[in-house]
Parts: sequence; C-alpha cells; structure tokens
Amino acid sequence: MRRLLVVALVSIALVAPAGSASAEPAPVSGHGLTVVDTTHPGDRIVETTVSTDALQQPVHIRVVLPEGYDASTERYPVLYLYHGTSGRPSDWTGAGDAVRTTAGRDVILVLPEAGYDGNGGGWFVDWWNPAGARQQWETFEVDQVIPWIDANYRTVADRDHRAIAGLSQGGFGAMHAAARHPELFTSVATFSGAPEIYRDPVVRAGASFVIEGTNVALNGGQPFQMFGDPLTNGAHWQGHDPGTLVENLRGMDVEMWTATGLPGQLDTLQSGLSISGNVIETLTHLSTLAFHRHLDQAGIAHHLDNYVFGTHSFPYWAQDLREYLPRLMDRFAHPSTPTVITYASTAKAYAQWDWGVAVHRITAERLTTLAKASAAGFSFTGADAATVVTPPLFPPGTTRSVRIKRNLATSTVIATADATGRLKIEVPGTSNVTIS
Repeated sequence: MRRLLVVALVSIALVAPAGSASAEPAPVSGHGLTVVDTTHPGDRIVETTVSTDALQQPVHIRVVLPEGYDASTERYPVLYLYHGTSGRPSDWTGAGDAVRTTAGRDVILVLPEAGYDGNGGGWFVDWWNPAGARQQWETFEVDQVIPWIDANYRTVADRDHRAIAGLSQGGFGAMHAAARHPELFTSVATFSGAPEIYRDPVVRAGASFVIEGTNVALNGGQPFQMFGDPLTNGAHWQGHDPGTLVENLRGMDVEMWTATGLPGQLDTLQSGLSISGNVIETLTHLSTLAFHRHLDQAGIAHHLDNYVFGTHSFPYWAQDLREYLPRLMDRFAHPSTPTVITYASTAKAYAQWDWGVAVHRITAERLTTLAKASAAGFSFTGADAATVVTPPLFPPGTTRSVRIKRNLATSTVIATADATGRLKIEVPGTSNVTIS
C-alpha cells in the first residue's frame, strides 16, 4: 500500500505543469474589491473578475507572473499596463506579445480592465457627472487595484519598484495616474498615448472631440459626463491634465513613444490604409509633442522616441513595450526619489509625499501649487489661504521660526512640532515660507 501511495504521488508530480500559475493561492477579496471568479487562461497568466462599488459592473484584472514565480519566495517589482479604447486586458497578452516580452524578466505585469466589455472605456477618471451610474475609474485603478495586487501577490510594495504604462487612451491613463499620484510610481511610459489633454489649446480641441466621441458613440453616454465642459469646467480639466500638472513628475522616469500616423515598416496594407487609426495616431502625436515641449520648458528630464512612420496599431505598441522593458528594469535597479517636492492640484485638500494641504475656499476646484518643499521651507501659489502640514521632519515638541513672505509683507510666527514631528503652517495665499 505504501509503495502504491509513493508511486501515485510521483505520478502526480510528473504530470503537474511546471510553473503553473494555479500552484499559487487564489486571490481573495479586499481593498474594496470582491473576487467573483479566477481563471488561468494561459501559462503564467491569472485573470480575476472583481466587483466594486466604484464601478457599474464586474471587470477583469489580468496578471502575468514571472517565470518560476510559484517555485520561489522572491518579491518582484510591478508594471501596471493599460489597454486602449475598446480594448481589454487580453489585448496585451495577445497582440501585444506581453507574455513573451516579459519572459526571463523579474517583473509582475498587471493588466486592469478600463471599460465594460470592450466599450469606449472610462478614461481612467472618476466621472464629473456619471448621471447616477458608478464610474469611478481612478478610484478603481489606483486606490483599489494597487493595494489589492500588493496584498495578493509577492510584490515589492513601494514606489521604487512600481511603474505604470499604457497605449492610446491607456497612455493618458498612465500619465494621469503618475501626475496625480507621483509618490506611487518611479517610472511612467506612454505608447501612442495622449499625455496632454488641456494645456495646449489645439490639443484641447482634439482631446475634447475624441473624449466626447468615445463616450457618446461607444459608451452610449451624454456629452461632458467624464470631465465636464472644457469651456465652463476648465479647472476640472486642469486637475486631470498631465500637461498642467507637469511639475508633479519631477524626479520620475518619464518615457514616450509616438508616430505621426504615416504608414511605417510594421504596417500591413489594412493598417496602413486605416483612416481612423492614422488620424488617432496623428492626434496622439500632437498631444505627445505638446507634452514634450512642456516637460522641456520645466526642465524635466524624459525620453521621447518619435519614430515618425507608424500607425495606431499593435505591432508598434508591442515594439514600444519591448524597448521600454529593459529601460524599466534598469530604473528598478537604480531608482531615485526627489528630495525637494513640488505638487500641483485643483482639489480643496490633497496629500502627497507626506505633505498635506487644505485650501480654505468656497469654490470646489482651483489650481494651487506647493513648490520646492523641504525641511527648509516651501512656496505656495494660490488665490486662497491654506493650511500646510509638513512631513514628520522635526523632533516632537521642538519649535521653529517660520517666516512668511507675501508680496511686500513679511511676518514671522513660531510653530511647534506635534507628537509626530509635523509643523502646521497657515499661509495667506501665494507666499514664500522659510523654516529655521
């Protein structure tokens, strides 16, 4: 009997597929996500269907695991990779060749869904006017998916080992997440993306046309549900435009790939003659170049590959990913974090890099900027007074002299660090603050 048991166990071991993703425990619910189902659609691939109060219906999160993941105890960096309009997570593991591209790389690939059943998508934002529907895509993609992944997979759960990228609409989504949440990502990349949607007036017109067309024609929605009317809700557009928030990206690895829409060497006859694909590539090209100019103006280092000849199609995006991945792995190996913080937002209250700002105003949205913030001080730009809370930079209970200069007036106050080592400083609008 004992010999038969040994033979049976050996037989099971021999037929069990090496490296099978199913050897790992199944993902569980948490962080606002309820697991509906988990499948293993391919080697190294785990796909989980989740429901959330943030969205109208269940969506999918596809994960591509490193080779040998189930046989190791190592933790891995993560690349969040977004699909485009009318896409699905499976696009990247199919036409995007992501499984083969990541073979031999110690990285977990996370492919969250960004729309319902291949519709026009939600543009990665919490909608301005969802008209009763649940359309909180930024909440889902950033606030829920990221901690859920860290809880269910062996990630290195810090900024230095987390990156984000995407194609087309997903390129906007990636840059949008990076610009609004820079403390979460060390690198961001766009492939034929729309990294700017508002700051440049020409780009604004094209972006508004595409965004509204996406929602009305592909989602069956109404105009201006996602961002509001750019003419009357400009502050809301600013708050979601990476071009306006470009300073937030200082110290991050920023990478972009783009073409003009003219057919190139990877095109077939069909893709080369696709009018819609060529026009979309032209529009994303304009957006990328405008964003590139604003990065240059701000003195923010970045990588731009403008390969000119190429259409809005997967052969180019797969190539972009192949080129980005070794650069990303080098960034993971040599991360950097800014020591002086600049962050802009249109929100009444925001927190990044452990700095907190609460703006005292009635209007819901207006752009303010906390700039060059460190233990030595900061500048604040905004029409309204605000409360600024520092990180825990000072010994608890100690006092600091805080000099506040606004226009030609200068005042000095004494601030005491609280039990956590933070200072709370009241600023009367646009001011330069020195802490000593």
